[in-house]
Amino acid sequence: MLNRCDWCGDDPLYVEYHDTEWGVPLYDDDTLFEFLMLEGAQAGLAWITVLRKREGYRAVFDGFDAEKIARYTDRKLDKILQDARIIRNRLKVYSARQNARAFLKVQEEVGSFSDYMWQFVDGTPIQNSWRSMKEVPASTPLSDTISKDLKKRGFNFVGSTIVYAHMQATGMVNDHLVSCFRHEECKALAR
Repeated sequence: MLNRCDWCGDDPLYVEYHDTEWGVPLYDDDTLFEFLMLEGAQAGLAWITVLRKREGYRAVFDGFDAEKIARYTDRKLDKILQDARIIRNRLKVYSARQNARAFLKVQEEVGSFSDYMWQFVDGTPIQNSWRSMKEVPASTPLSDTISKDLKKRGFNFVGSTIVYAHMQATGMVNDHLVSCFRHEECKALAR
């Protein structure tokens, strides 16, 4: 039996996410945008809630196509708010358009969102060596810095805790417990 991080429990969807995605370094702008949107949708909720609605989000938000989302009208966003496949929070839904616009602006200014995000860790994932979930922080001084910069650039739902969760999910930081079989696997994926 494989030893995993405690947080994923035994829910098959959570286990699959833990075993194949969480902590894997991502450099693709589209996927980074998807995770940023999903992390923002999670605010105040359990991640499993968002995972269960992930396919709904993909369908409702045009596969997380930032250029399309940036052009959404208020009418389109109001229609999205009626769709039970997503978390129907007005502020979160409307922030999708704002974040898409900010995302595109970062791409225009920096060249890619990936380059922008990964610059904060000098292009290399931070390798932590946590032994228990109690040691894993909800935020760090680095996530505070990134959060402030994202907000300055016009992003919403990017508080320090959300940013740290994004860093964990996209492999900017390896927070798999050292006892977890994925810790060394994700460490080996670092550039």
